[in-house]
Amino acid sequence: MTNPTGELALRLRDLGRSIRLLKQCRPTGATAVPAGLLGVLTHVGEHSAGCYARELAVRAGLDPSTVSRAVAALVTQGLVERRADQNDGRASVLALTPAGEVALDDAHRRYGELLDRALAEWTPDEVAALAAALGRFVDDVDRTLRSPDLRTASLEAAR
Repeated sequence: MTNPTGELALRLRDLGRSIRLLKQCRPTGATAVPAGLLGVLTHVGEHSAGCYARELAVRAGLDPSTVSRAVAALVTQGLVERRADQNDGRASVLALTPAGEVALDDAHRRYGELLDRALAEWTPDEVAALAAALGRFVDDVDRTLRSPDLRTASLEAAR
């Protein structure tokens, strides 16, 4: 009999591979946001009023220097802009540009279409159950990783 936790570990390995392949899938003519930058772009897009780079680092579980390089690349590509913080002139707030909004919408649409195609034989209830289970799983893993007996400073080490 297979250990359920061991089986889950194998499925998570397979899921990681599927996610890597999904990130590499770019149809011809699609707005190209490099896979490594899409997560940071998504986090910026979740804050309509803008956000600070340090907030992105915390939310993404990445080292601030990694986020800084990603933001610099997104600014260079014209997808993110730095705006002066109205409360602190020394700080800048990051926000999507119109081109960044288009690129993010395009990426979400493409991934949505790909998932719709992959899950075409699933019922809506099965998709909802998977989404709920994954949400619970992520919350539980995040809570476990924050426990004092574990030394996981960030996701950076997991790369």
